[in-house]
Amino acid sequence: MDTKELRGRKEALLREAEAICKAAEDGGRDFTAEERQKVEGLLKDAKDLKAQIERAEGDEALKAQILTLAGQMTPPAAGGAAGRGKTLGEQFGASAAWQAWLKQMAPSGHFPDGAKGFTSPPIEFKTLLTGDSATSGGAFVQTDYTGLFEPYGRRLLTLRDLISQRTTESDTVEFVQQTSTVAQAAPTPEATVTDGTQDTDSYKPEGAMAFKKVQATVKTIAVWIPATKRALSDASQLRGIIDQELRADLEEELEDQMVSGTGLGEDLEGILANTDVQTQDWTTDLLTTARKAVTKVRVTGRARPTAWLVHPEDAEVIDLLKDTQDRYYYGGPAEGGVQRLWRYPVVESEAVTAGTGIIGDWRKAVLWDRERATIQVSDSHSDFFVRNMVAILAEMRCAFGILRPKAFCVVDLSGAASGS
Repeated sequence: MDTKELRGRKEALLREAEAICKAAEDGGRDFTAEERQKVEGLLKDAKDLKAQIERAEGDEALKAQILTLAGQMTPPAAGGAAGRGKTLGEQFGASAAWQAWLKQMAPSGHFPDGAKGFTSPPIEFKTLLTGDSATSGGAFVQTDYTGLFEPYGRRLLTLRDLISQRTTESDTVEFVQQTSTVAQAAPTPEATVTDGTQDTDSYKPEGAMAFKKVQATVKTIAVWIPATKRALSDASQLRGIIDQELRADLEEELEDQMVSGTGLGEDLEGILANTDVQTQDWTTDLLTTARKAVTKVRVTGRARPTAWLVHPEDAEVIDLLKDTQDRYYYGGPAEGGVQRLWRYPVVESEAVTAGTGIIGDWRKAVLWDRERATIQVSDSHSDFFVRNMVAILAEMRCAFGILRPKAFCVVDLSGAASGS
């Protein structure tokens, strides 16, 4: 029985097992004893056929190698190209230059016993040995597999390094925001009479402040990918690559959520969706606009900014700013060190869109980790069990909140793109 027929029988057995599984799922029930016995038998027969297929494929590969080697030893056909099918030694011995030198040095066919220090003339081979023929040395050249892997490339993640990070064991995080501060202090004169009703100016002013409770709900961010068991077992490096990619995808989505999450449904409430965060419209030019935003954070937000968060395209615009004498404001391409705008570090992130920047005290933004990124593998999804497939799931649970919204200012940088 050839491999094609064996594969057909194996697929038929698996389809029959899959039909039994589907019937049980559609009925919302477990296997009956008879169905369980039937499925186990079908899987056993399918595994046996799989082993037969692998043996047959191995035999066919072995036969192909034998035929290939036999073809390499086949002598050239009559009238073929000179030297085709001959080894280097055979071509050397049959060359006219070697035969003429040999007759001169050893007329009898044997070198004299005392002959020393002789050298044969160079022998030119007109037939070039290349790797394009099964009769050449190239047939034995093996590919040098380095095992190196270069990933496709993902964006750089920077926001976690700016914000405060904590953990929680609850599904809801609650914190208190102060909405107003004590601002009633005033100079108070000394009392002049004992009756307070006749000397109201000597009463010291009473202070007041207000608070509000804020809740941040823990959300789940997840992604999964299907894979075959054979692929994971045959390429041990593949599992690590998949895990790395899934974790990176979670972290990218988390960074997007912390910046632009809507707060609706399963979204985190990002900085841009927080209605208490300050804003700064485009004014005159980029430097003027940026400086006004810094002032708002310092005066209204009562905070000291720790960094700017801008898209790489806006960071490029900042680097290329020039004065009226065509000199770079920030030193030009030879200038090293941390990029700054009005003394505060500029951090690049693709989580914020080009044309929008955020300046603030990032210590006032907190990420609570309920469950750091985890990887799980299961064959219980759909019909994966009978198809030797698995689902690799990555997920994380977290909450995000802004302790002091006024410590942040969202800045319109769109005018910089037009050179304003």
